[in-house]
Amino acid sequence: LLKIAAPCGPPYKFWALTYMGLSYIYLYESEEIMLVKQAKQLTGSLTRTSKMPGLSYSISAWRCKTGAKLRKIPGSVCAGCYALKGNYTRYPAIRAAQNLRMQKLKNKKWIEAMATQVKRQKFFRWHDAGDIQSVEHLNKIFEVCKLTPDTQHWIPTREAQFLKNIDPATVPANLIIRMSSHMVDQGPVKFWPWTSTVTSKGGATCPAPKQGGKCLDCRACWTRSIANINYGKH
Repeated sequence: LLKIAAPCGPPYKFWALTYMGLSYIYLYESEEIMLVKQAKQLTGSLTRTSKMPGLSYSISAWRCKTGAKLRKIPGSVCAGCYALKGNYTRYPAIRAAQNLRMQKLKNKKWIEAMATQVKRQKFFRWHDAGDIQSVEHLNKIFEVCKLTPDTQHWIPTREAQFLKNIDPATVPANLIIRMSSHMVDQGPVKFWPWTSTVTSKGGATCPAPKQGGKCLDCRACWTRSIANINYGKH
């Protein structure tokens, strides 16, 4: 009689072999494949906006580090922020979901769970509401990008404090981070290679307003060879 003095339930598996009257049992730890349903419980669900060509990720815009200051300044891009009005505030469930995702950022399996949900997307936008919370948060996003090499990722941000000490060459090749200028009609920042600006004077390069508010076949925001995207003021 052979007894196994180790766990034999998940994530452990074993195989057995009998040869010339002797039994051999090999016990090993297997990698369990995370299901999307499980992943959503660990991170909160993704968001679907009508404009985007794929899913996106949303956290509370009320918790933006730089945006919380800018929204009090007339003429800033964050004054009248779209993520602080409309459907974002009309439906309590949306704000509750954003706050839940904020809490889930600390989950030890957040990276794996996000990758499980994102890997089916060809194009993915981070933060259709909200922004990078810390260097640790940004590094976690980097790891998600590395685990989803077939997905093109885009992060628009105003958190210069988290980018100034990062070498752009270390950003995963399938991720573009666009540093957004703080004020309407302000030029692009100089310290970062990929940027975005907002204009009230014409010359916008984003075609969405002329396309029913949708990206359609435009992927400029995800394209590294396009240094700056100039959006029309909402």
